[in-house]
Amino acid sequence: MLALDFQGSRRLVDALDRAVRNDCETKITDALRLSLCRLMQDREVILPECVYQAASDHYARREIYRSEELGYSVIAMTWGPGQGTPIHDHCGMWCVEGVWHGQIEVTQYELVERNGDLFGFESRGTMLAGPGSAGSLIPPHEYHTIRNPSDHDVAVSLHIYRGPMTSCAVFRHVNENWYGRDQRQLSLDHTC
Repeated sequence: MLALDFQGSRRLVDALDRAVRNDCETKITDALRLSLCRLMQDREVILPECVYQAASDHYARREIYRSEELGYSVIAMTWGPGQGTPIHDHCGMWCVEGVWHGQIEVTQYELVERNGDLFGFESRGTMLAGPGSAGSLIPPHEYHTIRNPSDHDVAVSLHIYRGPMTSCAVFRHVNENWYGRDQRQLSLDHTC
């Protein structure tokens, strides 16, 4: 189901469909990552103007496409200056994320300890990703933060999830190295 129509949308969907038809998660995410990198460089694929419009109080999530047949979903996220996420997971779903516009800072975390309702994480490094770059997350290596490091520019990233991403666990800092977990329902911003 194409939620937003835009130039090159059929080209994008056809490439993603081919990638998702692989037979294991690693092959799927590898193929999606390569396809997404190509699509971001393809001048025939132009995302709609609305995905470049930031929300003032949160990063915006706009559904681009959802495949009824193959189950995956594509979300454009618009990051205003300084906007970002806490440490979060993807509820056990693989994801491929690509930077369409601007820069995104991604910090990976490993869950190293659990004590009842408390979770201990260690950072596994931060990378600054620019336009045309893509990465993937496959559980259990799914804990991360994302943020727009710019003080004045908007950033846009495209996220391809195994299925509809309607909730995730977010982790709030409690003390020193410990975090508490909350379940967050995710909503979509109005489309164009």
